[in-house]
Amino acid sequence: MLLPKKVKYRKWHTMRRNPKRAFVETRGTDLSFGSFGLKAISAGRVRSNQIEAARKVLARSAGKLGKIWIRIFPDMPYTGKPAEVPMGAGKGDLEGYQFQVRPGRVIFEIDGMESMTAREALRKAGTKLPLKTAVVTRREG
Repeated sequence: MLLPKKVKYRKWHTMRRNPKRAFVETRGTDLSFGSFGLKAISAGRVRSNQIEAARKVLARSAGKLGKIWIRIFPDMPYTGKPAEVPMGAGKGDLEGYQFQVRPGRVIFEIDGMESMTAREALRKAGTKLPLKTAVVTRREG
């Protein structure tokens, strides 16, 4: 799973989470490496284990010929408290890392495969993520 080597602050603020105000992404919106990509349509928080599950689906279908690029990196920590613990007594322990995805961000790119195979692989990878996604292709010209 993806996680940073070291972090400056162990626990972050949770940030605002309002789906009505999910601003459109300005960075990472175009394909830079591959011919096909998986683009986020809605906002959400993608955890490192969800990225790994989607990556495994892509790697399985790409085989030895295909090349995969992961365009996001989970560097934001999230915490959680155990079940049936009363309120108070501070913030919970660190559980893992996540990435805050905004609409328009390209999450994965793939190349070296047939069009139909790549689209199906990206569609399957999108089902592993907690947000709506769409398969995009490189515009020629």
